[in-house]
Amino acid sequence: MTDPILTAESIDVRFGDFQALSGFSLSVQSGTIHALIGPNGAGKTTLFNALTGVRKPSGGRIVFDGHTVTHVSAHRRVHYGMSRSFQVTALFAALTVAENLRLAVQARYAAEGWVFWRSPDRRRDIRDEVDALLAETFLTGRADTRTGDLSHGGQRSLEIGMALAGRPKLIFLDEPLAGMGIDDVHRTKGLISSLRSRMAVLLIEHNMSVVLDISDRITVMAAGRKIAEDVPAKIRTDPAVRSAYLGSTA
Repeated sequence: MTDPILTAESIDVRFGDFQALSGFSLSVQSGTIHALIGPNGAGKTTLFNALTGVRKPSGGRIVFDGHTVTHVSAHRRVHYGMSRSFQVTALFAALTVAENLRLAVQARYAAEGWVFWRSPDRRRDIRDEVDALLAETFLTGRADTRTGDLSHGGQRSLEIGMALAGRPKLIFLDEPLAGMGIDDVHRTKGLISSLRSRMAVLLIEHNMSVVLDISDRITVMAAGRKIAEDVPAKIRTDPAVRSAYLGSTA
């Protein structure tokens, strides 16, 4: 087995006197889908924030693709190859779907960054990449739609596309299926599953049927600690996990 793309060792996160994460360790292998599950308040999003540089841990060590990034800014981690979607969508509501994706693609180019007044035709490569992302996230037909007019599920799809625009080595997806209808869930499940051929995926998701179907490994959290970690078949039959999170008929 190759070295993990991401290793977190003994991560602590405090909010005043509250210990949100306590001695949490995690390894994510390249080319895999690794899911985090657990009840609300378990610390899943707090862990994402620590791993992606949104919140610095109060203890522990994070190594990404050979770089120690424990105290590296979120912006620099993006350039190392991390990309993330958020539990609450972070989009430009007044811009179109295609314009949002164009900005995300341009962010990879130092000379283009936030240049928005040029015609898209001046950079055919960027335009072609936007078109490819629209197709991959099933948004081609809504390219010219104002983002604020999309359904919540459509906004989730767009945010995944914007995260993919960074061409990451590891993508963090925080509840990507939230608010989606059945058809969108099916399509997005297929999209997420296909990503393992290009990158690693660290996934927070409450749709257990999807998690159990597409994940290579599942970590179960409760009260800021790891209580189980294994392949889906073993997580499915773990009595404590089955009772607490998956339901008696899972």
